Amino acid sequence: MAGKKKEASLQASVTNQEQWEEMLATKGLTVVDVYQQWCGPCRAVVSLLRKIKNELGDDLLHFATAEADSIDALERYRGKCEPTFLIYAGGELVAVLRGANAPLLQRMILEELSKEKLVLEHGGERKVVKDDGLVNDEEEEEAPQQSENEESITVPVSRSYTVAIIKPDVVAHGKANEIIMKIQDAGFEILAHEERTLTEAEARDFYQHKAAEACFEDLVEFMSSGPSHILVLSQAEASANVVPTWREFIGPADIEEAIREKPDSLRAQYGTQPLFNAVHGSEDSDQASRELAFFFPNFSTASVKKQDGEEERVERTLALIRPDVARENREDVLAHIHNSGFSVALQREVILTEEQVRQFYSQHIDEDYFPALMKSMTSGPVLALALARTGAVQSWRSMLGPSDVNKAKEENPDCLRAQFALENEPINQLHGSASHEEAEREIDFFFPHQRTLAVIKPDAMEDHKEKILEEIHSSGFSVSQLKETVLSKEMAEEFYKEHRGKPFFEQLVELMCRGPCMMLVLTKENAVEEWRAMMGPTDPAQAKVSSPKSLRARFASDILHNSVHGASDEQHADEKIHFIFGEIDTDEKPNHDGTVLAKEQSGNTASENTVVSRSEDQNEDMPDDHHQNGDSHSSNTSSPQTGENDEHST
Repeated sequence: MAGKKKEASLQASVTNQEQWEEMLATKGLTVVDVYQQWCGPCRAVVSLLRKIKNELGDDLLHFATAEADSIDALERYRGKCEPTFLIYAGGELVAVLRGANAPLLQRMILEELSKEKLVLEHGGERKVVKDDGLVNDEEEEEAPQQSENEESITVPVSRSYTVAIIKPDVVAHGKANEIIMKIQDAGFEILAHEERTLTEAEARDFYQHKAAEACFEDLVEFMSSGPSHILVLSQAEASANVVPTWREFIGPADIEEAIREKPDSLRAQYGTQPLFNAVHGSEDSDQASRELAFFFPNFSTASVKKQDGEEERVERTLALIRPDVARENREDVLAHIHNSGFSVALQREVILTEEQVRQFYSQHIDEDYFPALMKSMTSGPVLALALARTGAVQSWRSMLGPSDVNKAKEENPDCLRAQFALENEPINQLHGSASHEEAEREIDFFFPHQRTLAVIKPDAMEDHKEKILEEIHSSGFSVSQLKETVLSKEMAEEFYKEHRGKPFFEQLVELMCRGPCMMLVLTKENAVEEWRAMMGPTDPAQAKVSSPKSLRARFASDILHNSVHGASDEQHADEKIHFIFGEIDTDEKPNHDGTVLAKEQSGNTASENTVVSRSEDQNEDMPDDHHQNGDSHSSNTSSPQTGENDEHST
């Protein structure tokens, strides 16, 4: 809740036409985040805005959020999903930015604030701009065409895309056009193409996920040394995923490996050394989306149109399978879900306390059926799912049928609530969100944005660090804090103090002090469990059997040298993060599209002699029979915790 209070004080909330007009009358410069009710404001830039406000301390600079659904002046923004920022001065629109491009937004704010101060101090006219989202049909016909660099990129929602970069070394040697011809001959479609020289700041921001690598400064210098060609690629076949196809076409990042294993790849043909490897490709679809927004902030995705022309967009909804059906028929329900075109974006099995049930169903507490609902919801693990597809909320509710079980059986016997009704049980066994807004609130309840501590251990640093970091980013985690360090014996003993006195303790401490390790704070919905699952079981032999794609199955050599470490629960994560990094901001939450701006690393880190007083916790670095099993309930009862024990922990 603290994060929301800070955001409210930073950004004024504008939700109707009267407030909009009052905002326009504000003296100075106002940066407005225009959003749709179903997706909410762009939280990915809140830390940036706070940083700008704190550094400038300027009373002429204001921030606001504006809900397009309820403001007449923003009618043309309704139905759009890309982040949009309107900058007003003296009631006039002076700049527009689409996409969460933090460096560009910061530069625009500073430039426009400087211009507005000149206007207020010395008079003169403001340079007013128009935006397609605010002009009427007649004005649209008269609107000037966008310049090449302001091209609006439209990517059909059914088509995948990737960002490709032809790097400065290849451009300098006159090979760019040759590569572009090969790209087209290979069947790739070029949706956008721009020649651009990155500034040092842009290169640093674009490659911020590589900031911990030894070559980072050289990479930034190289990528800002001359013009690159930036391309957005797709494929003609709507079902094809262009990302792996493009990565296969360009070959491995290591030139020697590319020449040896993929001699026909672009990197084998045009690369000369690790940094000068000719071309870049997005790691996955999420990274492609972020990179597209970085280079082409005016991009948008085309909507799916129904027969009547009305637009639909991919959305999420919460589905709950209550304990009795989750025990007996979960696979049948999941089959119905998949066969109906839903994808399961998030999934977890949780045991709810009575207090959590009261919080989640607060509007039903006074109903006659609430005691039966309470009994049902606390009788065992509930399977919670975040489902995604176009029109997800309404589609799932249609599949569920009436909430009254008897009515469902009479009026729609084929609906899920009728099919999976229990004899002599008045409570239906499946839940669905009632609206877009309720869906996001409910998803946040069951899948709260969390942070967890991840450690790449010394035994994995030399050979596997880069691959592990790549997989962390490609799995949707945001790295909000990162440091590479060599632990002293005292720090390692304190870090693993819950194992002091156990037979393996000295070996574990010695291993962790043997060389550098990397400490990371990872942020994501359900981050603790997601990272635990990604690592796999503690014992690599067991991991190879039960989770062959996990990090430990692939990179660990034995139970001591098991590559990675992670917190066992949210409280454990907070305590270890505090020990390693000191006090850091925990308020930032990811944007609705999953992106988070990485925060600047805190300088307040634990010293070698830091002693953190805390209760004994579990640790997942040792075999299951070496540590105690127990609940992983957090002290925060506002969001449910998993009911599974911790024996296969991080």
